[in-house]
Amino acid sequence: MATNLIYSLGFAILMIALMIAIIFRSFRMILISLVPNMLPLLVTAGMMGFLGIPLKPSTVLVFSIAFGISMDDTIHFLAKYRQELISRNWKIHKSVYASIRETGVSMFYTSIVLFFGFSVFLISDFGGTKALGGLISVTLFFAMLTNLLLLPSLLLSLERSIANKETLKSPILEEEVKD
Repeated sequence: MATNLIYSLGFAILMIALMIAIIFRSFRMILISLVPNMLPLLVTAGMMGFLGIPLKPSTVLVFSIAFGISMDDTIHFLAKYRQELISRNWKIHKSVYASIRETGVSMFYTSIVLFFGFSVFLISDFGGTKALGGLISVTLFFAMLTNLLLLPSLLLSLERSIANKETLKSPILEEEVKD
């Protein structure tokens, strides 16, 4: 079971890293985006070990589902950050703060709705469903915190060398608007 978890999570990380590379064309953006999304998974794995929750099909799903949902918020934030960098003449601090103001509320509300949505599984009589709901809820809560606190902090502290480069200016997947 643990081997399947490693393979499925590794595949998910690889696919998402590839998409981040295509969208942002930057190895540093891949690293910056993965750190706040891997940390909640580590917290959940530690919590499972501490509470004696075994790896079984219903609990293994937690990692891939929560990772995908959490990365959605990260990509949303980073896409807005790139737009703000361009519109604010590559000023990192102003771009990060504007991105938080613009996307932070929606990231918060989305995470809270998903937290309570998955928490509904806790009233199930089936133990697997109960574990899935509880673990995903906790993981998404920690992911919200890392996306709202750690991701902007990483951008402010590690992004200086990337913000002035042309790599973020024109992503591969964005179409040009012609008049």
